[in-house]
Amino acid sequence: MVNEERWKARFRAARVSLPGWALDAPHRSTYRSNATGTWEIYAWDRATGTRRQVTDRANGTWMGAVEVSGDWIWWFADTDGDEFGVWMRQPFEGGTDEVAAPALPASYPAGLAIGSSGLAVIGRTGEHGTSIHLCRPGAEPETVYEHREDAHLVGLSRDETLLAINHSEHGDSRHMALRVVRPDGSTVGDLWDGEGKGVYGAGFAPVHGDPRLLVQHERRGRPEPLLWNPVDGSEREIVLDLPGEIDADWFQDASALLISHSHEARDELYRYDLADGSLERIETPRGVIGGATARPDGTVEFSWTNAAEPPVIKSTSGAVVLTPPGPPPPGSVPVTDAWVDGPGGRVHALVSTPPGEGPYPTVFDIHGGPTAQDTDSFSPPAAAWIDHGFAVVQVNYRGSTGYGSEWRDAIEGRVGLTELEDIKAVRDWAVASGLADPDALVLTGGSWGGFLTLLGLGTQPEDWTVGVAAVPVADYFAAYEDEMEGLQAFDRSLFGGSPTEVPERYRESSPLTYVEKVRAPVLILAGENDPRCPIRQIDNYL
Repeated sequence: MVNEERWKARFRAARVSLPGWALDAPHRSTYRSNATGTWEIYAWDRATGTRRQVTDRANGTWMGAVEVSGDWIWWFADTDGDEFGVWMRQPFEGGTDEVAAPALPASYPAGLAIGSSGLAVIGRTGEHGTSIHLCRPGAEPETVYEHREDAHLVGLSRDETLLAINHSEHGDSRHMALRVVRPDGSTVGDLWDGEGKGVYGAGFAPVHGDPRLLVQHERRGRPEPLLWNPVDGSEREIVLDLPGEIDADWFQDASALLISHSHEARDELYRYDLADGSLERIETPRGVIGGATARPDGTVEFSWTNAAEPPVIKSTSGAVVLTPPGPPPPGSVPVTDAWVDGPGGRVHALVSTPPGEGPYPTVFDIHGGPTAQDTDSFSPPAAAWIDHGFAVVQVNYRGSTGYGSEWRDAIEGRVGLTELEDIKAVRDWAVASGLADPDALVLTGGSWGGFLTLLGLGTQPEDWTVGVAAVPVADYFAAYEDEMEGLQAFDRSLFGGSPTEVPERYRESSPLTYVEKVRAPVLILAGENDPRCPIRQIDNYL
């Protein structure tokens, strides 16, 4: 018999995010926690050990950060979780909230950077496209960039003379270009590797007078870092003999890079010395690094988890950095890896099983994104299924990150149907191997995973017993009309045009097209105020 309190305790347990901190006052940190039942922003003075809750809103607050100076905490105030709103700020020690840039109308956020002088650079997106504004203390905002296509602010150099902007002026928001401009809007440098190869800014060097920008490129078919000096145009590719995908961040003296290495759903950390090119592994347990940051003393703080163990915020000093209040959640079971031959190549899946022998009733828990992946990380929903006697299978279908650019981009032009070919290949393997009971197969997911759930129930009606779709795309034509502008740009890049330009592609990929073929009972969970998976298109499907 299932211990009801055990699986519910995983959902009720408080969690915390990896703390961010002020560059000029590193003892001043902010983090997110759901200790009150919604995610809110918290302040933490490391010098005194004082913690306090900064925001308290009915639907929570997701975005927040502390200024470089440590004087103010900024947080984004949307309306009932719709992601549309304005930036607010509050003194670090506490006090009254104020609108940070009253002259800027509400919008969707498109980046925020704040300099030591108090200069704030705010990115906005909406019906006007994307715009980026300089907000100097006591002055009216100045527009430094504006374009109809999707873009976002990357960051501000430490001396406040350079701004980095990722943009899709070429019309492809899935493979962006990079531009660095002066505060007067004049262009310093452009970086683009051409069609199908995005370049993404990851932050300026964190020291004054250093114009180098850390960039992620995909020139060799996978994400890798390079250093770009937009002032003199020089580039330095960081080539590492590691499989999988590479991301990077700065150490605070800019002498080294903190390398995050992702391979087969698990992560490692390294220190890459920029002077001699040496690579030193940072010891972390086998599992997933949810985020990592190098502190001024050279230690690295990171969020770590695996499927059997809940997340914890650790330091390379050996200390646990931050602990949420209340009892920790119960653990779960480890995952095993499965590699299945699919129509587009080998598909990687993660499998978790309850005690006993199969075949088990089996849940195919499909990740969102689609530019995301399932990893060896702790999941209260997966653990709840396992506690109730289900096996759980997670599939990193074509479209997922973590397996190179070609795998990620293979869904373009045939959206949803490509992913489902891989999911079906793993489904058929699970049945044939004796893992899964063919009469008890649940297809479930949220957001993009919810879209694939509804599309799978309609295009593969014989393969699934039950469907559970959370915040899905259900009617792609209506979804495109109602979703936020940035997602419209993403969809145009994914499908090769708008619904007006390529209607057959949208029709072929819309779950509504196949709704009459659905045989399995389906539960749909949706948000009335969701700008990503709007409610009208779900009502149409229902």
